Amino acid sequence: MKNIAAYAILSCASALLLTGCTQEQQNKINRDIQNWTGTNGVLEIYAGDKLVRRFLKVDKISTALGTDDGKPRAYRYGYGVLDENLNMLADPGEKKVYFEISDYTNAVFFENPR
Repeated sequence: MKNIAAYAILSCASALLLTGCTQEQQNKINRDIQNWTGTNGVLEIYAGDKLVRRFLKVDKISTALGTDDGKPRAYRYGYGVLDENLNMLADPGEKKVYFEISDYTNAVFFENPR
């Protein structure tokens, strides 16, 4: 019961806080919460209309920032299990790997429905 009350108080406080924020501030807060809680994301890479790579169990995709200027770079990076046989399962032997994708990559990122 204590958890439900704490959750209700936190939800109300969050709603009040978000109403005074700009849309960009709300988006940043939502990203921070999502990064903290994690997701079971799937990243699919396409060549035209053909699926060529899939990464499973991606918790987040980050934007690279310049070391000296702090400006966003034209690629994203993250970690995920390379689904070598494209069966939407992290099979034995399929390893978690680092990946980078350019802003120009034909890609889709979504939460795994399983």
